[in-house]
Amino acid sequence: MFSITKALFFFFTILCFASLSALAENEDPGLVMNYYKDSCPQAEDIIKEQVKLLYKRHKNTAFSWLRNIFHDCFVEVYIIYIHTYIYIYIYHLRMLSEKETDRSFGMRNFRYIETIKEALERECPGVVSCSDILVLSARDGIVSVGGPYIPLKTGRRDGRKSRADILEQHLPDHNESISVVLDRFANIGINTAGVVALLGAHSVGRTHCMKLVHRLYPEVDPALNPDHVEHMLHKCPDAIPDPKAVQYVRNDRGTPMKLDNNYYRNILDNKGLLIVDHQLATDKRTKPFVKKMAKNQDYFFKEFSRAITILSENNPLTGSKGEIRKQCNLSNKLH
Repeated sequence: MFSITKALFFFFTILCFASLSALAENEDPGLVMNYYKDSCPQAEDIIKEQVKLLYKRHKNTAFSWLRNIFHDCFVEVYIIYIHTYIYIYIYHLRMLSEKETDRSFGMRNFRYIETIKEALERECPGVVSCSDILVLSARDGIVSVGGPYIPLKTGRRDGRKSRADILEQHLPDHNESISVVLDRFANIGINTAGVVALLGAHSVGRTHCMKLVHRLYPEVDPALNPDHVEHMLHKCPDAIPDPKAVQYVRNDRGTPMKLDNNYYRNILDNKGLLIVDHQLATDKRTKPFVKKMAKNQDYFFKEFSRAITILSENNPLTGSKGEIRKQCNLSNKLH
């Protein structure tokens, strides 16, 4: 009898540990710092090195990394890279993808995400998600253009859906009112100071004439600085520019390749290219933060880092949800 009791006790103890072990395996840790420390210890170093190499060859990649994180993390559940962003194969689609929408006009350099993915696959096949590649490449791209280093969590998985209506529903447009922009960001936990800081990303890169000719033709927007208008007209001589033509205006003519607070001085001087830039500098809710960031770059970087962190953690897929793409431009079932 004693032996049977001991045996039963031993059996239930083993069963209990097995159950706890199964729960632990199925537990979703969510996003954590250095998620790949055991499964792919070199992952973040590989991404950083690839970003440096790509930036050395193609300076504008850093701007692409920054815009990618805004587009992908703003929408729900990281719907990255299913027939979207990286040279999409249109013939697989039955509905409009994110990349084909007007909101995604000008998105490019997607093939370089695949370059980073290939480097990671050589080291750790099937381990690092494309969503984490996107977030970490943005972090390292920010540093490349003189911005702050922002510690970001990892552990995202890749989504299986990409639909234009989701993007249109969540992502604010540059021609919308500042109230709409503030509301859209507030929905994901970013306050007014964070919105002002994130739009400071307009300090780098350039804007296609397609996005700003409505401020020049048929009449020049009187809110624009007259000295800046001459330059804009020179860069955008056509009222209906060819979307495929290389017709751009630098967002910041002073320090076009550097993420800094010069953007805020520009928009206070009515040199913002987009409607949202102008509204940011004139609306009573945002102007105080614009003025403060124009004077204090450290404050800009602090708020920018905080907002990027919140943006990067917006409703990701983790645990057993989604998938780890073998190839970033295709879901696994189409691979």
